[in-house]
Amino acid sequence: MMSRLREIRKSRGMTLADVAALCVPPTTAVTIGRLETGTRQLTVPWIEKLAVALQVEPRELIAQEGDTSIAVAAQLTVEGAQPLSETLQIHAPTPLAGTIGLLVRDSQGDYRAGDHLWLEQLPPPRFAEAINTDVLIPRQVGRFVFGRLVATEGNRLHILPARPGARQTVIADAPWLGRVQALIRRF
Repeated sequence: MMSRLREIRKSRGMTLADVAALCVPPTTAVTIGRLETGTRQLTVPWIEKLAVALQVEPRELIAQEGDTSIAVAAQLTVEGAQPLSETLQIHAPTPLAGTIGLLVRDSQGDYRAGDHLWLEQLPPPRFAEAINTDVLIPRQVGRFVFGRLVATEGNRLHILPARPGARQTVIADAPWLGRVQALIRRF
């Protein structure tokens, strides 16, 4: 079984200590390093803990037969394009279970026409997790509101639409909301 743990960690710019601290319960950087190199066995419980820490589906941590990947040529930093210290691969994204999509038809805010957004559907008890992120919220009669969730007050959600000059919208009793998890953009 080939692990993609190091590749995913490095693509997110995280250190071994960062991943170790995000594990529940926290572990050590040495343990994460051993899991990456294979000197410690990557078991199902470890895969589940690491998937939560790295915010990926557990299956993404294991290289699958037929996975498509792209070799990384360089990395873009504040100093410009820089060479890599080791070879890295980019793998096609895999949607999380329960992911829903949103198509951007007209550019607004950070989103351009033609973008595809992947949204994680959250139930009401988890709405506070989405504060200060972009969300899609269903309204009555099949309508929706999209914008930045700026606050929650009881059963009310305060949304700042992405359109310039738009006023804040308050939605009460939303059955769910979709938090933006991924942006797919083609040029």
